[in-house]
Amino acid sequence: MEKLRERIIKDGIVKKGNVLKVDSFVNHQLDVKLIYEMAFEWKQRFASKPINKILTIEASGIGIASIVALVFDCPLLFAKKSESINVDGEMFVTKVESFTHQKMYNVMVSKKYLSSTDRVLIIDDFLANGCALEGLIDLCEQANAQVEGIGIVIEKGFQSGGQRIREKGYALESLAIIEQMDDETGEIKFRK
Repeated sequence: MEKLRERIIKDGIVKKGNVLKVDSFVNHQLDVKLIYEMAFEWKQRFASKPINKILTIEASGIGIASIVALVFDCPLLFAKKSESINVDGEMFVTKVESFTHQKMYNVMVSKKYLSSTDRVLIIDDFLANGCALEGLIDLCEQANAQVEGIGIVIEKGFQSGGQRIREKGYALESLAIIEQMDDETGEIKFRK
């Protein structure tokens, strides 16, 4: 998606440790118009899929996935990273390691909201090592829900996550795939 690539070049900041900071438009402050255009791009790419639920993980995926759910006209379910008093009943639970936070989380969704009748589109802001996606896929498998596709805003193509997910046979559509980042020059190269 050319408009997204242009925005990454303009406003993205490359930091040490293969970190791309895009918090001015994707995962802290949101450029809602751009996200709306991304949602329509995924709607076109997954047009043949019978998607009836959007799934993401807490927290930065929620804003993006909300707009995607609006465009797909279906509910959004997000996996929670912590238990709270307003989470009750039986849960599907899996472990996820966060690349950004360098931390392991138990993530969960209520069994009331994910079932074998669901045809799921997973949405997230970044794909690096693929741990979050594998956790969300595991939650779907526990529920016997069908993963119809995966939509990623920015994939770090130089890390193993995207390749691993595609090798498992999932329809993975990343809107921008970065092949290389240089934290000294700030240069970003995209996959063609």
